[in-house]
Amino acid sequence: MTISVSASAPATAPTSRDVSRAIARSHETPTETSSRANDAQAKALLSLLADLPAGADRDRVRARLIELYIPLAEYLARRFRNRGEQFDDLVQVANLGLIKSVDGYDPARGAAFTSYAIPMIVGELKRHFRDKGWDVRVPRRLQELRLEISKVSGDLAQDLGRSPTVADLATRLGVTEEEIIEGLDCGQAYRALSLDAPAGENTDPGAAGLGDLLGGEDPDMANVENREALRPILAKLPEREQKIIAMRFHGNLTQSQIAAQLGISQMHVSRLLAGALKTLREELSAVAE
Repeated sequence: MTISVSASAPATAPTSRDVSRAIARSHETPTETSSRANDAQAKALLSLLADLPAGADRDRVRARLIELYIPLAEYLARRFRNRGEQFDDLVQVANLGLIKSVDGYDPARGAAFTSYAIPMIVGELKRHFRDKGWDVRVPRRLQELRLEISKVSGDLAQDLGRSPTVADLATRLGVTEEEIIEGLDCGQAYRALSLDAPAGENTDPGAAGLGDLLGGEDPDMANVENREALRPILAKLPEREQKIIAMRFHGNLTQSQIAAQLGISQMHVSRLLAGALKTLREELSAVAE
């Protein structure tokens, strides 16, 4: 008797047609529509990116993902305005953090992309400001070169699909590799400015200090981070509990109105809602830790 054993075929990489369809679908979902629809399209592209080998198709998906999340980078950059930096420069820094997020994100870990990207982008912006105070006198030529390096690094990383080398930066800026190294090294000569330091040339007592120019904490930012952290947790709840939460907090329905629509008792709605909220609180606390 002959026993036939057929090995399962290995999963094939997505085709160019798959890539084109996924990108087309992401364009069909307007930004003004529900964030859930936009998130679904972005999630599909992130999964596709993880499955694609290096090449033109992967570059197309990567570029579309960066485009989809540029509004998030711009939103985070606005938190750091009024600190003496041009907003366009802050957006460039935030976009660099976004590119690093797209390149470093691993969907297999199960975390939402925004939960990974927001700290990465904010960290890039904070690092930019830490590098703004010079501890020793650095020639203006090197300071300007370092700023140019920061500006082109993101574009180069996107073009090359990897972090640019010293040689890449030298070629793009038309300088020698030694000058690039000098420009990068001068970033070590920084100091943290005191918030009490004068904001301008006026050194009179009572004159405005740097701390007076800092923007306040954006109260909406915490809501953005909490909402993004809650999204994957909500998706794990049973469908009926998801619906009850949506009806209660999005539809602003009372428990009695929810009970009437679902055909169950108000007490049952209360128990389901309390259990779901307890689960969300516990899961959110675990994520925060």
